[in-house]
Amino acid sequence: MDIKSVTSKKIYTFNQCWRLFAIAFGFILFGVFGFVVLSILWFSLLRLAIWNKNHRITIAQYSISISFKIFIGIIKSLGIIQYQFEGLEKLKQDKNCLIVANHPSLLDVVLLVSVMPRCDCLVKGALLNNVFISRIIKTAGYILNAESEKILPQCQQILSNNGRILIFPEGTRTVPDQPIKLQRGAANIALRCHADIRLIHIQCDPPFLIKQQKWYDIPIKKTSFNVTVGEKISIDDFVEPNTTVAARKLTRYLTSVLIQAENI
Repeated sequence: MDIKSVTSKKIYTFNQCWRLFAIAFGFILFGVFGFVVLSILWFSLLRLAIWNKNHRITIAQYSISISFKIFIGIIKSLGIIQYQFEGLEKLKQDKNCLIVANHPSLLDVVLLVSVMPRCDCLVKGALLNNVFISRIIKTAGYILNAESEKILPQCQQILSNNGRILIFPEGTRTVPDQPIKLQRGAANIALRCHADIRLIHIQCDPPFLIKQQKWYDIPIKKTSFNVTVGEKISIDDFVEPNTTVAARKLTRYLTSVLIQAENI
């Protein structure tokens, strides 16, 4: 759907007005709960009570997953969105692998983390400047893409302990009406850490909370998210002596699979 068809309508229907109110309420609730309850109160208590860093990170990530599950449950019950997962049983079995997904909406990470109680994320370093989520990122032990020299050692340590890492290789949300374009970071991590890849495709129709769209640009109909968990990609199929070449090939393959999923 053309983004212009979503944002050009100025007179909202009653249903759109309700969803506008509901999403505003949802963001306020998310901000207050995330900053006050989760970040200030609960994570401060964790830092005081749990001295073992790995144990603290595990509890923090479980807490975030439960919080996200509650949040999407609330906005679904308010009629803002609907969502469904396909192949979720595959995801629950994954260890020692990368979870790689396309990134059409701001809610992508919320949806995925809500069904992965134990999962590390590769996040933008700039998010540390956000007072609402910087403490959450630190307590959960998420990997910062700005600290390039630490990324591979952190990833290797997580994966060697049967962990999994969520990565959106586009680096940002998909630009409307533009083809998917992946960066090579996820492929490099997979190859250098010798980790398989679980590829996930997220469909968001009609577009909502996407790149270049204001939060108050409410679609005419309720947005539906369809999250499809694909087959696992064996890294052994892409390993070769020249890692740079291998990363290009793997990135092209991931791109082609995601584009194919977009066109189904």
